[in-house]
Amino acid sequence: MAHVPQVKIPATYMRGGTSKGVFFRLQDLPERCQQPGEARDKLLLRVIGSPDPYGKQIDGMGGATSSTSKTVILAKSSKPDHDVDYLFGQVSIDKAFVDWSGNCGNLSAAVGAFAISNGLVDAARIPRDGICTVRIWQANISKTIIGHVPMSNGEVQETGDFELDGVTFPAAEVQLEFIDPADEGEGEGGGAMFPTGNLVDELEVPGVGTFKATMINAGIPTVFVEAEAIGYTGTELQDAINGDAKALAMFETMRAYGALRMGLIKDVAEAAKRQHTPKIAFVSKPKDYVSSSGKPVTAGDVDLLVRALSMGKLHHAMMGTAAVAIGTAAAIPGTLVNLAAGGKERNQVRFGHPSGTLRVGAEATQNNGEWTVTKAIMSRSARVLMEGFVRVPGDAF
Repeated sequence: MAHVPQVKIPATYMRGGTSKGVFFRLQDLPERCQQPGEARDKLLLRVIGSPDPYGKQIDGMGGATSSTSKTVILAKSSKPDHDVDYLFGQVSIDKAFVDWSGNCGNLSAAVGAFAISNGLVDAARIPRDGICTVRIWQANISKTIIGHVPMSNGEVQETGDFELDGVTFPAAEVQLEFIDPADEGEGEGGGAMFPTGNLVDELEVPGVGTFKATMINAGIPTVFVEAEAIGYTGTELQDAINGDAKALAMFETMRAYGALRMGLIKDVAEAAKRQHTPKIAFVSKPKDYVSSSGKPVTAGDVDLLVRALSMGKLHHAMMGTAAVAIGTAAAIPGTLVNLAAGGKERNQVRFGHPSGTLRVGAEATQNNGEWTVTKAIMSRSARVLMEGFVRVPGDAF
């Protein structure tokens, strides 16, 4: 019986923040996959093991969660004053599509390390010891990210004592700066940070209700609502949401109508093919709770609580891009995020999530009534888990 042999493609499996993904150099992909399109999407789906009606991604590199069903393609940058072009693909688990509509803030932490180790940063810019500043062009959203990657003896330092809630083991700290993180995409507000023109809106969701919502384009488009308004406390862990099909359906409906109100889609039905953006999250004032690892988080440890959904499920910690949205919204008096954090002006915030806490900073200014954010800052860590080749059947793409 005739068969098609497998194809070997150089790849690296990396953790970045609280996510994992398969990293490729653009030049290493099969020629027909070096351009956006059907062949590339089919390749990445097969690498990850999707679509999988069993929801397990057993026959691929994916881990059957939104945090582990990810791919990254990197190339030397074509942009002036940048080192590397970074393209992120969120691979659906049970459906045959790759969502290119947003960034992954967690995997952003691994981009600099991969770029340095794989010849994508000019050698003259890489110190033997100290910090290597990697200028990243985030191609999905046309934004700049600055990665500060520690170096030791001419190599990327991966081990260290920096602890990140949601990651079991300590590693080296990587500081990220998200420059001008507000989304410039089209919307009702003409590409404004707040596409409706309001810090708080009344979001009408047919069949669910009407809720106060802060809808912001920063880091990643995000819809924030109040936990109490939808029957939650803000202390929930994954099982409380992900085991409740009715709750998941409610959140998806709210997300779809939020996307419509933000101008990201023209019809609510389009939300089904735009799973990665926007995110939906709920916020509350600080409370005591026990994180998923069993670690107590007290109300005094945090400024507010945030729970966010990604690809239809409650995230086990917090998406990096959503953390940028949280930090940005917290810096702007009057948003639901800012009000949950006490309502005062601030340039950083520590919030509680299911796995623990995270601090993020943002610099916000108001000019002629319009808010702008020059950058958001947070720390993550990253580590190579495996490197070599992935194999896929030659007829898969």
